[in-house]
Amino acid sequence: MSSEAFAPFEEKMKQAGVMTAAIEAFRHNYEALRRNESGMITEETIESAADLPTIELGAGGFDADLLSKTVVIKLNGGLGTSMGLEKVKSLLEVRPGVTFLDLIVRQIVSLRQATGAEVRLLLMNSFATSDDTLGYLADHAPRDLAERREVELMQNQAPKIDAETLAPATCAAHPELEWCPPGHGDLYPALSGSGWLDCLLAGGAKYAFVSNSDNLGAVLDPALLQWFADSDAPFMMEVTRRTPADRKGGHLARRKSDGRLLLREVAQCPDEDLEAFQDIEKHRYFNTNSIWLRLDKLKERLHEGGGVLPLPMIRNRKTVDPRDKSSTPVIQLETAMGAAIECFEGAVAVEVPRSRFAPVKTTGDLLALRSDAYGVGADGSVALDPRREGKPPVVKLDEAHKFVDSLDALGVPSLVDCDTLTIEGDVRFAPGVVIRGSADFCASGDSCVVPSGVYPRS
Repeated sequence: MSSEAFAPFEEKMKQAGVMTAAIEAFRHNYEALRRNESGMITEETIESAADLPTIELGAGGFDADLLSKTVVIKLNGGLGTSMGLEKVKSLLEVRPGVTFLDLIVRQIVSLRQATGAEVRLLLMNSFATSDDTLGYLADHAPRDLAERREVELMQNQAPKIDAETLAPATCAAHPELEWCPPGHGDLYPALSGSGWLDCLLAGGAKYAFVSNSDNLGAVLDPALLQWFADSDAPFMMEVTRRTPADRKGGHLARRKSDGRLLLREVAQCPDEDLEAFQDIEKHRYFNTNSIWLRLDKLKERLHEGGGVLPLPMIRNRKTVDPRDKSSTPVIQLETAMGAAIECFEGAVAVEVPRSRFAPVKTTGDLLALRSDAYGVGADGSVALDPRREGKPPVVKLDEAHKFVDSLDALGVPSLVDCDTLTIEGDVRFAPGVVIRGSADFCASGDSCVVPSGVYPRS
């Protein structure tokens, strides 16, 4: 039954040049869909993860031998469309003339210069981000960090599924809409199917640190690398404490049946368990989407699974044209990178400070990052000012400031002592504005220029 039903997908993916490892990973999920597996993880089957180890970051300095066996992988497949961009998100500027991508490259170059170790960098690009990324690197990075064959790991694409027939979805007017990203769980078939996993192992690589390119808090840390190497664990996830803002984010738990750690996303939570899912005291740990891999153990695990890492399937219901809610209903099958924690015997998780999780998802996040609440080091590191004690300012911008272009007129106030900043309407900050504590600014009608000074006024 399933092989016959899957044949049109297999043919479509082969014609599009999708690698065999990715086809088999999609087959695994499609067969689960045909069996009507929900992918749900009920509250009664799990228990809270507790008493995770914490590590003093930065301790000890880098071991050059370990670094020489390490590859840094940045997930770089996202466009900044939600922020009004039509290019790769990592080309956003953090400081004038300095992008996320510049800082990522600077981090690798600085490590090489400081230790003499040839730590490697791979960028997991998508078809939408590859050209922008490589074009930028050609002008802004050393040659071995700019050439496609040296730095690019290409993300796969997956067919959308007609929700009624479970056949490949079609969109004759826009065939590109028949495809979707497979989720960052595609890391594993991409590494294997591209040949990069074998290439890295043959070159002496043993450890991989993987994180999002828009999370500049996630830098290669000597203490974490040493701890991971000493643990002999095949997989390590970085988690941090959940806050009320993370109630809808994936959390770590432990399966009762076998004691293994697992990741539960909100899409895998039944409605009746949503209250427990959002209980940040019960489920205390939030997945930062930064993981560590033993590449040799990954190779072994893939071999055991016939080339497939059996990640839990996430089922998303959409329309084939996301801008047209009347278009054909489809199912998009995705997997989460962090969900691999349950696929490895002996996988571990460590608690890290919130400062290692500073992704830029909104223009409010970007404004905070551009402010003096964060410092940018010569080595490409980005860190919260020590006075903030690991707590970033919360910046809330209205719809008028949804897109990046709106920040140019807004200006950048001092936020090093800010708790919460809320802006509505055409507000503009003059140079020298300092926010302390919590402040709200609202402009109704004409623009409002906030003059230099400390706010809120005492």
